[in-house]
Amino acid sequence: MDHDVQPTNQDPIIELKDVRRIYKMGTQTVKALDGADIVIYPGEYVAIMGPSGSGKSTMMNIVGCLDVPSSGTYILNGQDVSDMDDDELADARNREIGFVFQTFNLLPRVNCLQNVELPLIYAGYPRSKRREMAEKALDNVGLADRMDHKPNELSGGQRQRVAVARALVNNPSILLADEPTGNLDSKTGIEIMHLFEALHVAGNTILVVTHEEEIAQHSRRIVRLRDGKIETDERVENPKLAGIVNE
Repeated sequence: MDHDVQPTNQDPIIELKDVRRIYKMGTQTVKALDGADIVIYPGEYVAIMGPSGSGKSTMMNIVGCLDVPSSGTYILNGQDVSDMDDDELADARNREIGFVFQTFNLLPRVNCLQNVELPLIYAGYPRSKRREMAEKALDNVGLADRMDHKPNELSGGQRQRVAVARALVNNPSILLADEPTGNLDSKTGIEIMHLFEALHVAGNTILVVTHEEEIAQHSRRIVRLRDGKIETDERVENPKLAGIVNE
């Protein structure tokens, strides 16, 4: 395994230590994660892969503070979130994680600007600051001219760009994307990977959960799960670059 992924003078942004997540389903015990160890440093671009039932969704839920381990430790940006209560988890989520989902999860009745402002409302920003930050986030994903449009007036790729703008609007530590191209045609999917490439080059930490090898090859490191364990953790030697010059 190749764990020497970043200069060691940086503290990890994500650190899972012997993380296990066990569910009871009737009389059965399901080990969704079975002793996972992973270290991710600021600015990394990592894909999490694995077949259905491998534990990748469970890992995403734990990394995204949507769930907590049954045992083991999860350190997020220097903070132990392993045994936080729901309110503490929600606070950590809002502060540290920007989510992008396969289904976009946009509110249909409000425009792009209002969709992007949502995390800022939860974070308690005043209205004028919210608008300024949301406009900047939409501009950063190439949608400055679509701010007043509602989601149903946009293409699938534009909707996913709005979702990325919303995920990044309050400068989270990590962009966590779950099958971000799953609902898009291949050409539009490449456009979204182009955007992720630009975000990576700009210094964002990106974690993409995907079952598509083609999408994973855009990352710089692929972690493969099987049966709740990390099977391999390797650098991507020649990442696909979606139209951005190599670093």
